[in-house]
Amino acid sequence: MSGNTFGRLFCVTSFGESHGPAIGCVVDGCPPGLALSEADLQPDLDRRRPGTSRYVTQRKEADLVRILSGVYQGHTTGTPIALLIENTDQRSYDYDKIRQTFRPNHADYAYVQKYGVRDPRGGGRSSARETAVRVAAAGIAKKWLRERFGLRIRGYVAQIGPVELRLEDWEAVELNPFFCAEPARVPELEALIDALRAQGDSVGARINVEASGMVPGWGEPVFDRLDADLAHALMGINAAKGVEIGDGMRVAGMRGTEHRDEMRPQGFLSNHSGGVSGGISTGQDLLCSIAIKPTSSITTPGRSIDDTGAAVDMRTTGRHDPCVGIRAVPIAEAMVALVLMDHALRHRAQNADVVPPTPRIPPLAP
Repeated sequence: MSGNTFGRLFCVTSFGESHGPAIGCVVDGCPPGLALSEADLQPDLDRRRPGTSRYVTQRKEADLVRILSGVYQGHTTGTPIALLIENTDQRSYDYDKIRQTFRPNHADYAYVQKYGVRDPRGGGRSSARETAVRVAAAGIAKKWLRERFGLRIRGYVAQIGPVELRLEDWEAVELNPFFCAEPARVPELEALIDALRAQGDSVGARINVEASGMVPGWGEPVFDRLDADLAHALMGINAAKGVEIGDGMRVAGMRGTEHRDEMRPQGFLSNHSGGVSGGISTGQDLLCSIAIKPTSSITTPGRSIDDTGAAVDMRTTGRHDPCVGIRAVPIAEAMVALVLMDHALRHRAQNADVVPPTPRIPPLAP
């Protein structure tokens, strides 16, 4: 199956299925000399893993990552780093009833049209289970970027269904099961998810990701624009249906005098473009947002067809997220980290000796 490798210089090739014995990836292109252990990668995996609260799928996976190669005496060697995560809580019998049926708006039908076969156990390769290895790989990228540039990548849930959430407190994001930065709204979210479970329904979400400490000059002006690669990466997340950089779709209703990010020697006066201008980073904070669709696997019966093309009514059973967007925050952070790591290495390869004649200004004026 093509399309399993992401990146040019920092390349991640993933493998495995939702209900197979394991999932994993090979990371190629990591510079040598980076201190690295499983303990560096596990925290983000713990943030993403299922079964952490009653508001997400109750599949119980420890998601313990093992480093199989590419690290010697605690440091990366510059050779491929193989990461493995075992699946320990598969319940494949949950999918026996839908083996010959296609779940509406799931990948089932499209897979059969493309490959002629599909793995019905949890969606096989199309399952969000695969994203655990992206999060593990991005732990390497996050650490390298943080140590080399002081770059920090973090995200939060900005909307769940009809509930729009503000960024009030970054510290609160890790203290509630919704990655919510407006802690007073958590009881409202709890009630919403409980109601959805009772109704056999699901809801979408919006996730915002910010990268601070950005370096100017990353990205290319034409085909390999930084924002284009970010859009590619973020749309590669399961259930993602929309991506915005900076003000995103809102720019359609703005005037040039409002949207342009004016400058003074003290810094930029705004950041409507989300830290990217002409496809190249400006040094401002990178701002991305993604829309995640409602979970397709729900218990409410829906109209579909079976593998002979006959009309059927089907109902999905098993363990599923009423809002898959809740656990997507570490995944969105991971894809941003992989893009930035790749572009950092590309920039270093071609432009490491460049000394700009114009002084760098701060991300925002005081």
